[in-house]
Amino acid sequence: MRRGALYLIFLLVLFSAGSCIRSTPSFDEAAWRRSVENEKVPDLYATHYKEGRYFNPWMPMENRGFWTLMRWRLSAGRTYTGEERTYRPAFLPKLKERILSMPAGDFISWIGHNTFLLRLSGEYWIIDPMFSDRALLPKRVTPPAISADEVGELQGKLNIVLTHNHYDHFDTASVKSLPESARVVVPMGLRASVRELRKKDVVEMDWWQTVDCGNGIRLVCLPAQHWSRRAFQGTDTTLWASFMLVTPSATIYIGGDSGYFIGYREFGRVYPGIDYALLPITAYHPRWFMHYPHMDVQEAIDAFQDLGARYMIPTQWGTFHLGEEPVGYAALQLKKTIEQEGLDARKFVIMDIGQILPIPEKRLRE
Repeated sequence: MRRGALYLIFLLVLFSAGSCIRSTPSFDEAAWRRSVENEKVPDLYATHYKEGRYFNPWMPMENRGFWTLMRWRLSAGRTYTGEERTYRPAFLPKLKERILSMPAGDFISWIGHNTFLLRLSGEYWIIDPMFSDRALLPKRVTPPAISADEVGELQGKLNIVLTHNHYDHFDTASVKSLPESARVVVPMGLRASVRELRKKDVVEMDWWQTVDCGNGIRLVCLPAQHWSRRAFQGTDTTLWASFMLVTPSATIYIGGDSGYFIGYREFGRVYPGIDYALLPITAYHPRWFMHYPHMDVQEAIDAFQDLGARYMIPTQWGTFHLGEEPVGYAALQLKKTIEQEGLDARKFVIMDIGQILPIPEKRLRE
């Protein structure tokens, strides 16, 4: 057969494959929920490390190779309205100045994406600090409410919590720019990477491990349904996690990145009386591709109810375009779902970037 004929056959095969890729795969929400309900609670406590890699023992993640990724990128996307494409969180300026004008009192402030700044018992906690313009490739669409230099100007010990090694959560430039004296808490496998960023006090934690942080504060490392990968770090060679901050003024669940799983019910059982649940609502379209590592809005509401928390604070929307959906889409969907299902809107705190949410003393809430 002549070379030209072989080339023509190759083009026909490639065109046929491309046509298949462009079709949007179906996704069965009911079947997915049934598989979640079939998970076993003891598996949350099972061994989750083998032969150099971590895994979720209650439901192993399906293998998603290069062609699966290409199918997502080349498949037909859904259509979004003008409001859904353009909606953004409001931005409140001068966060540092407003914090300095509040010499006392605990609070939660949203910096953007999954970055939150908390003041608890006179100490500061920053979750997944991300001040950079890009999360490797995706460009930031809303600015951070505070800079690393401004965080360093706040009076009080600084604690940094990293939930996993993906670039929108573990930004090396941001961590490096924070004070060297900060204590950094990381999941298993990330200590060496953080110590290279001029940080000496690094605490590495495994799931279900508790650390006494002083000042009446305990930090618990908990499972999450996610994965890890980074350039020059193999897939799942470091752990991913969520955290429970148990403090004199409040118990705060830090969800990190996760798909929906039965862990939320177990966390609510083991740690009753959660005050605030920081739960992700981002990068869940297309569902056929994103359902395992990311929750959609309904699943985030279910996770909030499973936890039995007083308030839900949605995270990770409004900053980076990571999934198919626009950056503000999830917050709009959350508002619509609250209204459609007749939920108590007071329990859902959809924050503005730079907003300070005071944490009242427990005696005032009880």
